[in-house]
Amino acid sequence: MKYRVGIDVGGTNTDAIIIDENNMVVSKYKTFTTKDIFSGINDALKEVIKQSVIDVKNITHAMLGTTQCTNAIVERKKLEKVVSIRLAGPATRAVHPYANWPSDIKELINQEYYIAEGGFEYDGTPIKNIDKEEIENIVKVNIGNCHNYAISCVFAPISGSQEEEVRNIIKNIDPNANVSISSEIGSLSLLERENATILNAALVNVIKNVVSGFKEALKKEKINGASIYLCQNDGTLMDVEYALKFPVLTIASGPTNSIRGGIYLSKEDTGIILDVGVTTSDIGVVVNGFPRETSIESSVGGVTTNFRMPDIVSISIGGGTIVREDELGNITIGPDSVGYSLSQEALIFGGKTITLSDIAIKLGMAKFGDETKLKDLDELFAQKVMGKVKSMIEDSIDLVSTSRVNENLIVVGGGSSIVPKEYSNITNVLVPDNFEVANAIGASIAKVSGNFEGIISFAKTPREEAIANSKEIAITNAIKAGAAPNSVEIIEVEEFPIAYHPEDAVRIKIKAVGELEHKY
Repeated sequence: MKYRVGIDVGGTNTDAIIIDENNMVVSKYKTFTTKDIFSGINDALKEVIKQSVIDVKNITHAMLGTTQCTNAIVERKKLEKVVSIRLAGPATRAVHPYANWPSDIKELINQEYYIAEGGFEYDGTPIKNIDKEEIENIVKVNIGNCHNYAISCVFAPISGSQEEEVRNIIKNIDPNANVSISSEIGSLSLLERENATILNAALVNVIKNVVSGFKEALKKEKINGASIYLCQNDGTLMDVEYALKFPVLTIASGPTNSIRGGIYLSKEDTGIILDVGVTTSDIGVVVNGFPRETSIESSVGGVTTNFRMPDIVSISIGGGTIVREDELGNITIGPDSVGYSLSQEALIFGGKTITLSDIAIKLGMAKFGDETKLKDLDELFAQKVMGKVKSMIEDSIDLVSTSRVNENLIVVGGGSSIVPKEYSNITNVLVPDNFEVANAIGASIAKVSGNFEGIISFAKTPREEAIANSKEIAITNAIKAGAAPNSVEIIEVEEFPIAYHPEDAVRIKIKAVGELEHKY
């Protein structure tokens, strides 16, 4: 029997599971996320192996979902300096790179930025060819100070050729350079795509440390032959080499893992997932087994971006969420939480803070802690609080839903017991087995994906040929990310007509998914 190990590092908890080749859970373990992240991973990995009583030589795959890249941006820590080059001159000079960035993160990341010759019109006509000497001079000026570059080009989704040319110039002068190009990361809208590319370049050392730390944790447990994968924010996996190139794609992978794990455990293809943690709850929609992507720009640590992100609504409902009542009887729920300190600060553990866990225990919805410590907590007050929790969840469901009444709500996460199980806009509420480690399960059962997004003129290339070529690119990208070539299939094709384009152009998005390269 062969096995996979899946680990998901959340803001509060680190979850680990081992599943067999039939995707059956062999063992599971949940522990608090540690400040240094990796000691928590080590503890979870050690314990889940101990419980499983298996030979670690039979572990063939190891998957990691991590918040490290998100935390680095939000906390302004461990980010690298970046040289940003926009290929746009003489256009777009009115708005410089880092426009509308928070000043603290801009100061932390920005080594220098340039607006160089180059770029394309919306129909693919070059604004101007790049100036090779200009790029070479930029690299020579910065080579002693910085090796991280973010290259963005006007209308790069139409053609990434200039960005690739600049990358080659940089690598020829500085072979150690890490070069991120916007045509491989973001979508239409120059500034947001440029922002995403800069963040990707700034995260290069963060992801290197994550990978090396995970490898070290596996080595410590004598798991030496396993293929290693990291979780992406579209509910799929990428191998180490791909992750090192695109660290920004790990952002928001945690909620996505829970969504994928929840829909898998429910044995449904479509539904709404409610993932309840200690600090917050995340609500997302699954269509055909995968999380729905947001159609709007996303803000990461105050930086507006447009690379793919899951359509998630987060609310301040969790086991550690603090409940208050003012002198007028007004009840507030969160947004703050006792977080790690739930087992010390909640009433049921002898603390003095009213949390949603206390409310749920008082109402008989769950059993943990010491219920006798709630004798002074008014039951009518608890009922009012839970009524407000129900309304908050119903409102959030309405935000992500496309219909008035939805058939399935799948509730997962360690805090699942503290939320109601009936809602006016939901027909069925499901709490599947192993709900508390759905995120780790989502990491371990995920497939590998590849995507294509670009603008194509049907006047220049017939539609059937253009779609076929785009599918091939998506399939190739999936294989590059670690998918077995013969297993890749197209699961999504979207076309968006561009009204202002003179040559019958459309924006095309294609998603390909395949099994892991190394099968059992």
